[in-house]
Amino acid sequence: MHKKILHGLDGSEGSLRALIEAIKLAQCYAAELHTISVEELPHYPGAIGEVVEEKIAANGKFSDALEKARQIAKKENVELITHVIIGHEVKTILEYIKKHNFDLLVIGFMGHSALYDRVMGSTCQSLVRLAPCSVLVVK
Repeated sequence: MHKKILHGLDGSEGSLRALIEAIKLAQCYAAELHTISVEELPHYPGAIGEVVEEKIAANGKFSDALEKARQIAKKENVELITHVIIGHEVKTILEYIKKHNFDLLVIGFMGHSALYDRVMGSTCQSLVRLAPCSVLVVK
């Protein structure tokens, strides 16, 4: 039985389909539902100002997706707790799961860039392999 569910939101259609499934599970199990969006910083920022600018941009980048997610959850009478965190996507999500004791991660199968996934490796595959909890991948 799942009591704490974490959903990964990147704004893609796949992540929104995953949200709908996460909402259904939260309703079924009366579980707490969170969604997390992770903005990756450049690997070698030229100056501190660039890091600050990236953080501001990250909050703006996900604001539309988070608002849409909140509206979907509200329509289903489910409270959705949202988080935007700066960091490496896979590492940040894994640390967040461990720190907050989630027992289920719900993610979409395909994010923004299928080409990036083919070249660099799939975030989805990494999370399935490394997560300390059950993972539901929604197509």
